[in-house]
Amino acid sequence: MSVDQATVRRIGRLAHIAISDDELPHFQGEINAILGFVEQLNAVNVDGIEPMTSVTPMAMKKRHDVIDDGGDAARVLANAPAREDDYYVVPKVVE
Repeated sequence: MSVDQATVRRIGRLAHIAISDDELPHFQGEINAILGFVEQLNAVNVDGIEPMTSVTPMAMKKRHDVIDDGGDAARVLANAPAREDDYYVVPKVVE
């Protein structure tokens, strides 16, 4: 697959990039090179290959989901701009 100069102009307009007439052949070559590389990747057989999250094998670090009140409500609420008892007071946003 290759793109023509009209397509390069359209891509530039959609991306809000000003492309002069002198730059069109350069960008056309760059886009065609990228598309050529993608076509090479499409030729690779990936049947049975698991998706990777990293190039090195690793297990995701997880922590236990434990409900905790912070231990000290007064310390937790110390920086609250407004509070009532042990709760934050926030402006009403729904009428």
